[in-house]
Amino acid sequence: MTGIAKSFAGVRALHGVDFAVAGGQVHALLGANGAGKSTLMKILSGAYETDEGEIRINGEAVPMRSPADAKRAGIQCVYQEVDTSLVAQLSVAENIMLDRLASPKGKAWLRWGSLYQEAEAVLARIGSRIPVRKRAGDLTLAEKQIVLLARLLVEDAKFVILDEPTAPLSLEEAERLFEIMEGLKKEGIGIIFISHRLPEVARVSDRITVMRDGRIVLSEPAEQVQAGGIVRAMLGRSFEEEYPKAEVPIGDTLLEVKGLAAGHRVRGVDLAVRAGEVVAVVGLVGAGKTELSRLLFGADAAERGEIVLNGKRAKAGAPADAIRAGIVLVPEERRKEGILVGSSVLHNLSLPILRSLSRFGFISGHGERRHAEDMIGRLGIKTPSPGQLTGFLSGGNQQKVAIGKWMRTDADVFLFDEPTKGVDVGAKRDIFRIIGELAGQGKGIVYLTCEFAEALGLADRILVMCDGRFVKQFARGEATQEDLLLYASAGREELA
Repeated sequence: MTGIAKSFAGVRALHGVDFAVAGGQVHALLGANGAGKSTLMKILSGAYETDEGEIRINGEAVPMRSPADAKRAGIQCVYQEVDTSLVAQLSVAENIMLDRLASPKGKAWLRWGSLYQEAEAVLARIGSRIPVRKRAGDLTLAEKQIVLLARLLVEDAKFVILDEPTAPLSLEEAERLFEIMEGLKKEGIGIIFISHRLPEVARVSDRITVMRDGRIVLSEPAEQVQAGGIVRAMLGRSFEEEYPKAEVPIGDTLLEVKGLAAGHRVRGVDLAVRAGEVVAVVGLVGAGKTELSRLLFGADAAERGEIVLNGKRAKAGAPADAIRAGIVLVPEERRKEGILVGSSVLHNLSLPILRSLSRFGFISGHGERRHAEDMIGRLGIKTPSPGQLTGFLSGGNQQKVAIGKWMRTDADVFLFDEPTKGVDVGAKRDIFRIIGELAGQGKGIVYLTCEFAEALGLADRILVMCDGRFVKQFARGEATQEDLLLYASAGREELA
């Protein structure tokens, strides 16, 4: 890609960008929200047309006017939201062969036996044995990603864009993905790898390019780049305080949970949170953190146990009960459960407080807009206007909206489930600042995460969860990442 420029409504998003990837190379593309990397990749994949510049493959100029042009040129994408790229009702084999089945050049008659055999063969190439007749909607996230990678091989992809592919995966699943990426490299496929996880970028990449404000600010072989240099390039300044901890006084107990249980995922949990305290619940994927947050918020029914808030037993039969009691949740799956992607930023931010914005059953449009503008400014939400559809914001800004909608409620306890998943370092810093502000207001914070470094940096107290139980507690400054991993993996020292 040479001299790529793009403007939206007169605002320059890309300023003459040069970007290249070779066959058999993993080229990491990094940048904070709004850096321009998504726009650059949308031009490469044919979703946008470039205003200036050209794209050449093997030295030959290739016009990219549509995604079909990109696919014909051998450029394929695997997005973070894998569900949007699969048809849940169809089988694994049908999803792998989907482009071929949908092609106007497809055959009038299908030989299903041959189709299943070809799907099995392409899955075997990447070391997978997913049943090809299984319904795609019944697969795990990791399996869905493998199906999309198999589809690329069927389509003879020459270049693959992987957008945050490890964000929804466990450690083991991410390892499997890296093995598949190594296999794609050996087949001569060029990979553009977009990720916010710097350790994995350093591990799998051959070259690292960083964008900021629509320009390339760093592009070097991976072995010549340090993590600190990447962060400085992304932010334009030193990120000295990666996990800013607001020092606030700790007050009386707000939330007390006794013997909370549901099935095998949450087995008799006791938990206490005080005013101004950040309590981190850490564990590996599958430990029961999300299930615990859903029980506390009333999204799932508890089999036993009680929740006491401000000295009163709280009913948590439904989320509405929890909200009335003063408990709110920022869920892990923000696009499915945290925001309304088809509604504006303004309407998302006002949704929980419509009663306070209304008189005699009529919503005050002026009051709603003033509230939205205040929250957009306070939280640093990057949006062209309050009327922008939330689904079109970057992941970090969507997460700020998911948090911001609760800020004007009377909530005493905020539950954050993996709040930095798929979020860049700049947006992470904003989220950490917001959490510090909430703690300073005397709110109780429960921070559920598998990012151990975040827990060590932000929490006043850390609870380690394994197989549905709390197995260890640490005060601030008592633990290392190795300690947390040891207890989170049931004490298996060889894993730690």
